[in-house]
Amino acid sequence: MDYSKKSIALHKKHRGKIEIKSKVPLLTREDLSLAYTPGVAAVSSAIGRDKKLSWQLTNRANQVAIITDGTAILGLGDLGPEAAMPVMEGKAVIFKEFAGIDAVPLCINTTDTEEIIKFCKYLEPSFAGINLEDISAPRCFEILERLEKELVIPVFHDDQDGTAIVVLAALINACKVTGQAMKDLKIVINGAGAAGIAVARLLLAVGASDLILLDSRGAIYAGRENLNSVKKEIAEVINKRKIKGGLAEALAGAEVFIGLSKGHLVTVEMVKSMSPRPIIFAMANPTPEIMPGLAACANRSCIIGTGRSDFSNQINNALVFPGIFRGLLDNKVRRVTTKIKIQAALALSQVIEPRPDRLLPLVTDKRVVKAIAKAVK
Repeated sequence: MDYSKKSIALHKKHRGKIEIKSKVPLLTREDLSLAYTPGVAAVSSAIGRDKKLSWQLTNRANQVAIITDGTAILGLGDLGPEAAMPVMEGKAVIFKEFAGIDAVPLCINTTDTEEIIKFCKYLEPSFAGINLEDISAPRCFEILERLEKELVIPVFHDDQDGTAIVVLAALINACKVTGQAMKDLKIVINGAGAAGIAVARLLLAVGASDLILLDSRGAIYAGRENLNSVKKEIAEVINKRKIKGGLAEALAGAEVFIGLSKGHLVTVEMVKSMSPRPIIFAMANPTPEIMPGLAACANRSCIIGTGRSDFSNQINNALVFPGIFRGLLDNKVRRVTTKIKIQAALALSQVIEPRPDRLLPLVTDKRVVKAIAKAVK
């Protein structure tokens, strides 16, 4: 199926994917008098006396802002805020459909770190949480850290921690299938942006010990020149074998490949150089680092997952963010800690009994949001 052509036709037909609907009827003069003037003045006055009432008398308690500057859209890169809107609308639809959360996409025309932080702080009175999305590294790390300290509502960068949680869940279940232990795996992560760094941090937190992270210049290691501050920090605790070079050198003998970069980077020869039953998460969107059929031809014993919904084993943060925010909002949790991330991954991994072609439940599985939300509590 030509998803590109059909998707453009769908978006053109509906002029996007979201709309605003009223919760209350506006059929009579009395309806208007209660929902708007003069009745609404009493509601505003009550909130003016006690701002906490905004959580009870408005939709704020169930409302999330999806904020992006459009600098890191899917695997497409910096296309600008206008081009980010279709993705943000998609996230808003998923929020509503699976978690019952009203999410508002806000694609903003600045890439300045301080301005983005200020924008989020200005929005705080209208929302119960903020989902940062498609903001390029390393700015996204500072933005998240600052906002977690400076806001009283939870902030979650889905490209970082949503991806990390879903990867951990998939790897937990892949280990169940192969009978391996996480601590024994040689893991290669290609892509040292927001997702790659966050995945590496979370895997280290659960006991992964042999981990190589690569950026566009090759393997990262302590002492390598021209590393930004975030990469320097992670370089101190990864790649203990001091592997240098590119993806081919890193993948030799590895049990796990996690792709968070761009398509068509992994070759048949690279897959053949890996362990006898490799775990391959080719998660670049929309084009995986290696197509599942090609990976299977290279090694019929491999376990392969992608970020796409049209292949088996979709490993996508759409499995995570609805449940995370449902749990955050329902339980008034202010910050997503490492413990919460691990608990969420465990909960997701336990929704199904895994098999090689089904490591995780489908995004449409109604059990997913409930399981993750409960884990957040």
